Amino acid sequence: MSPNGGNRAKVLLLGVIEHAHSAWDSVSEIADVVMPRATNRADFIEEAKSGAFEGCMAAYRTFDSFEITGKIDAELLEVLPRSLQFICHNGAGYDQVDVQACTARDIRVSNTPTAVDDSTADTGMFLLLGALRNLAVGMAALRAGKWRGVPPPALGHDPEGRVLGILGMGGIGRNMAKKALAFGMKIRYHNRTRLDPSVEKEVKAEYVSFDELLAESDVLSLNLPLNKNTRHLISKQEFAKMKRGIVIVNTARGAVIDEAALVEALNSGQVSSAGLDVYEQEPNVHPGLLANPRVLLVPHMGTWTVETETKMEEWAISNVRMAIRQGRLRSIVPEQRDM
Repeated sequence: MSPNGGNRAKVLLLGVIEHAHSAWDSVSEIADVVMPRATNRADFIEEAKSGAFEGCMAAYRTFDSFEITGKIDAELLEVLPRSLQFICHNGAGYDQVDVQACTARDIRVSNTPTAVDDSTADTGMFLLLGALRNLAVGMAALRAGKWRGVPPPALGHDPEGRVLGILGMGGIGRNMAKKALAFGMKIRYHNRTRLDPSVEKEVKAEYVSFDELLAESDVLSLNLPLNKNTRHLISKQEFAKMKRGIVIVNTARGAVIDEAALVEALNSGQVSSAGLDVYEQEPNVHPGLLANPRVLLVPHMGTWTVETETKMEEWAISNVRMAIRQGRLRSIVPEQRDM
């Protein structure tokens, strides 16, 4: 039964369940699952217009389903059935979903806010250490049969005693802070809202202004969501405020950084190296980043583990179940908390 009573609920499955099959079976027991036949946005819109998804009250979506639907925006919502009340996104970042458009349609959106924390922070530390130590240069030379290279890469730096600036102190940022403490780093952070003093004490993090964070950091880690306020938050003007030779780490979203400005800062030496897991135009990477041997590049693999991918699926599926059973979400996105 749907939360409003009546016929058996319907759920629209956008993407593939890769790991949490038993959890998804529990959804199939209480709802009919509808899967689109379309393989691109134009066909998906036509399929929606045909009424194929009528009666669906919740949609489960994956990051990869973007290839089929494109962004969940006003145009797409216009053709989806009025019965749709919930969009359960599998992932911490949800910039593929226009939350404002969903709110206007009274559709609630959820994500998987804590399931990714450990894995993404682990990736962040890998990138931090690799960029700080100039390992990317030596790795490329080794694969080219040139050992460390001629000349060898510049000596890197130890993390001990260096200031790690964390921009965005949510679950991933706090996890990053805890891991960095084990390497003897000093933690500064800036966040939309300051953490409770007890949390600051736990992660030994000092709150500073945005400009102070830029000026004081030896390594800057980006751990904030992408939205209209954070797009290109780090650009030419911000790089100019940083210490010369700073290291940049990004496991958030590529467009938080102006990639053209980053390339310029790397070429000038203002930024000594960078460790990146995300890019502005994925899967395309700025040629200037590909050409720079001091940039450690990973193809968006921050959560690329069996354990984390399973946790993410289970979390998103739990949102679907709660939507069906109780008419609410376990983890509604922050922009909709008053809904």
